[in-house]
Amino acid sequence: MESKWPVAEQARFLKRTGELLSRGYSLAEAIESMTFYLEKKRKAEVKRSLEKLREGFPLYLILEELNFKRDLVSYVYFAEQHGGLARTLTEGSDMVIKRDADYQRLKRLAGYPVVLLMLTFSLFFFVNRILLPKFNSLFLDMNLAPNIFMQSIGAAAFILPYLLYGLLGTITLLVLYYFISFKNIHPLKQITMLVKLPVAGKFVRLLYSHYFSVQLSYLFSGGLSVLAALKVFEQNLHEPFSRELGKDMISKLAAGQDFDKAAGEYLFLEAELPRIIRHGQKNGKLDQELYFYSRHCLKELEEKTESAMKTVQPILYSFIGLLVVSLYLAILLPMFQMMKGI
Repeated sequence: MESKWPVAEQARFLKRTGELLSRGYSLAEAIESMTFYLEKKRKAEVKRSLEKLREGFPLYLILEELNFKRDLVSYVYFAEQHGGLARTLTEGSDMVIKRDADYQRLKRLAGYPVVLLMLTFSLFFFVNRILLPKFNSLFLDMNLAPNIFMQSIGAAAFILPYLLYGLLGTITLLVLYYFISFKNIHPLKQITMLVKLPVAGKFVRLLYSHYFSVQLSYLFSGGLSVLAALKVFEQNLHEPFSRELGKDMISKLAAGQDFDKAAGEYLFLEAELPRIIRHGQKNGKLDQELYFYSRHCLKELEEKTESAMKTVQPILYSFIGLLVVSLYLAILLPMFQMMKGI
């Protein structure tokens, strides 16, 4: 098995390949030119793949062998069906680069608070296990009542282990549910279940609406009919969601349903999508309407991710700050009480 490329590196490789294609290079020439800018171990992998490409293997299968991200493989698969490989490689890579940048930023934003939380909880257990018992025994000797902060930390120390056990148990159950049940559910039903989640559901719906609309826009711009485009989805054997969606939509159309109404029956697609399809069919610019709508979904997805980051971080820092202040007060107030009692 080939070594796993970092997602950003995969996207940059395909983006530059797309740029070379747009300048008139053939696919083999573009990929061969890219090998000069790769590190040694990547060069060997790409050169082996280049030989397969010259033998007639499609690019998406080669990328699959290289363990490229599924999103990128799907973009290349669809691009090879409609012929707009250069543009699709560039735009698809841009989207994955932005998404990976958001993910890396989220990791950085979460990393610092997580370290702070770990240090705070270490301080919490030190105060609760070592300092507070000493203060409590002194208070008993001096006939002083424990302050509210000492009582709060004692109560939190009693509750916290149960919360941690509950969290660990929930995670274990979710992992077991995924491998035993969820993994074997029909792909369309899986996504339908995910969009019903309270917060993540909206992100999932925008993501799949973007994916569906952008791929269709490329296929329609390549001159394919609705049925032919959906057959391309159905033949996407390496991606279960696309395959099952194409198959299901074809069966709806065969039963006499309009394309826009068929799209409106899927909960994982935005409610505006059927109206966009209807409008595009009326003005004869369905490919462009779907393309602009896919850009709208991507922009909204980016804005919601940014908003979520701005919301979660202050809440996390406020919680840590409150915990640290409570610990300091739990240490300092007993000292003042004892000084008054002397």
